[in-house]
Amino acid sequence: MLWRGAGQYPRLSDPWRPRQDAADGAGHRLARSDPRQWPGLWRAAHPRGFGRGVPRNEGLDPRLHHAAQGVAVGAGGYAAHLRGDAADAGERVSVDLAALPYRPCVGIMLVNGEGKVFVGQRIDAPKGSRGEGDRWQMPQGGIDDGEDLHVAAFRELGEETGVGEHHATIIAQTREELLYDLPDDLLGKLWGGKYRGQRQHWVLMRFTGEDADVRLDAHDPPEFFEWKWLEPELLPELIVPFKRRVYRAVLEEFAGLI
Repeated sequence: MLWRGAGQYPRLSDPWRPRQDAADGAGHRLARSDPRQWPGLWRAAHPRGFGRGVPRNEGLDPRLHHAAQGVAVGAGGYAAHLRGDAADAGERVSVDLAALPYRPCVGIMLVNGEGKVFVGQRIDAPKGSRGEGDRWQMPQGGIDDGEDLHVAAFRELGEETGVGEHHATIIAQTREELLYDLPDDLLGKLWGGKYRGQRQHWVLMRFTGEDADVRLDAHDPPEFFEWKWLEPELLPELIVPFKRRVYRAVLEEFAGLI
């Protein structure tokens, strides 16, 4: 059983239709302004005194959001994790893995009235790779020092999609943190080299607004350059490989609520 928010969660009566002025012809929604180039019951997730300490989009390696190789992610227990094979062994950086913490993070699965999930394509994805093999992801971001989980979830959702509390309602959240490790070739290169991976709580939200309420340009710089509604079962295949286990775990835990 999952923790559920109080009240009813209205479903949109009108099916999704691409906006002619905001779509690229393939059903993808573009940014409105030109961007600058499961097991689980709710566990109380109160502030743990961790800060994310890394500005948005700073020092990101495109492989974190695109075609990175290897899988390294864990779930179950508070800090259990699994380690996968590393990519590009020739580029490994000497890092004391045991000394690095996991970055506290919140992820948001935003679903519409048709049971489809919001996904965006990151603005820092390599331009030449934007096409059939592109990676898409759900909104997520670091939790600020002393910040409540739900407050962080709405903040990140607003920054990345422009959707605020008046257009989204919390349905549930994962009971346990889901952890993933960075591939060895990315260790020491991302987030200022301060983290070995991320520890994520995920929040399921129902979108109660209209597609026009999504604003990718709500934050400067924007996180995504285009977005779309996606069938939930397709999520694991569109995320970078080392995050797939997390996405599968989130889907399993929220099954029946989407």
